Amino acid sequence: MFTRFNRARRVTTATAGLLVVATLSSSCSYGPTREAPPPIPPGIPPAAGAPVPTVDINAPGRTSLQLMDWATSINEPMNIPRAALAAYGNAAETMRQTRPECNLTWTTLAGIGHVETRHGRYRGASLNDDGFALPPIIGIKLDGSPGFADIPDTDGGRWDGDPDHDRAVGPMQFIPESWAKYGRDANGDGVADPNQIDDAAIAAARLLCENGGDLSVAENWQKAILAYNASQDYVMRVRDSAAAYSVGTTAP
Repeated sequence: MFTRFNRARRVTTATAGLLVVATLSSSCSYGPTREAPPPIPPGIPPAAGAPVPTVDINAPGRTSLQLMDWATSINEPMNIPRAALAAYGNAAETMRQTRPECNLTWTTLAGIGHVETRHGRYRGASLNDDGFALPPIIGIKLDGSPGFADIPDTDGGRWDGDPDHDRAVGPMQFIPESWAKYGRDANGDGVADPNQIDDAAIAAARLLCENGGDLSVAENWQKAILAYNASQDYVMRVRDSAAAYSVGTTAP
């Protein structure tokens, strides 16, 4: 079951574009005929995982659909919705073609997606056929309550429905202030929407690459994740999740 993450996280507009809003507690038992999952590899940055097929990122429409067969072939053991996995692969492939020096992997994006909203499944939400999280996933009011930043409204309530203070929005949990900087249309509908997983994944990719540089370097990878959420505990949660995906198993 999904539960709200109880530990308040301090965020600042300078370093944190998003909020963690959920965590998932689960346990798996493996019977005598079931093979135990591989151990989660140590180290930073997490490994790249299954290679992403080449995507024609200049094709019209929703380019992540080119990766649906790839996603279908590997998603079930990891418990990642196909649409989310295809979006992470599409964003990583887009960065490979446009910013190869960043060395961003889909496993890192999947690690963030897992920690933030369980890939758009927080509190019973799910990704529809068009990749939108429904019902929309909206975080708490950032009004300066203990443990949280005070971020007055920056979008007139357009994305978060709050005309007074910003809230984190969508499967990758962008606050409107950060969405205005990093948001891009990746599904070809002409709108950069934080509720749509393709758009959210490419925005997350841009945030990571712009703040971290070469993410194959451990120090830079950590710097990029801290730019997403200024918490060392968050870094390790994303690392563990991404490392699990790198060997094709479920995240802790």
